[in-house]
Amino acid sequence: MTAYGGDVFDAVILAGGRAERLGGVDKPGLEVGGTPMVGNVAAAAREAGRVVIVGPARAIPGAVFVREDPPGAGPVPALRAGLAEVTAPWVVLLAGDLPFLAPSHLSTLLAHTGAGRGAVAVDGEGREQWLLGVWEAAGLREALAAYEGRSLRGLLAPLVGRRVPLPRQAWFDCDTRDDLEEARNERAG
Repeated sequence: MTAYGGDVFDAVILAGGRAERLGGVDKPGLEVGGTPMVGNVAAAAREAGRVVIVGPARAIPGAVFVREDPPGAGPVPALRAGLAEVTAPWVVLLAGDLPFLAPSHLSTLLAHTGAGRGAVAVDGEGREQWLLGVWEAAGLREALAAYEGRSLRGLLAPLVGRRVPLPRQAWFDCDTRDDLEEARNERAG
């Protein structure tokens, strides 16, 4: 896919997890460089037709907020809730704690989709980053309807057309206090 924009893709940002390794705080709401991480992710997806955030409502203009039932049920139910709001043929699935995600990272992923197959980012060690990918919405809906598991990997792996290496800034997330401190220091430096 070479051309993209609001009529081509919507974004679903999962931002309602338990953040157990951070003591249960509102992880996507933590600030890096004066901006909540989920705000940075939403800004990176600014070319999306719709930005759907699965998690508590926040001050992010233009975003649609939904919750999985029950809240905190996990990424598969959260994706199901977010996907219900998607109207575009492609969906960018993102974590809410990516402090350095940029529009160029999403452009790269979108350029690697086609023939109904998705594209998932891989980190420097070749591991898939399931909360940084692009999926055909219709195929994802079909897969979700037939899927009884709880793992994003189990759901998404059969839909992958391309694994796309992206720089560390794209997939770096803040799961621990050390990650958060590193991100804040990098942003300040």
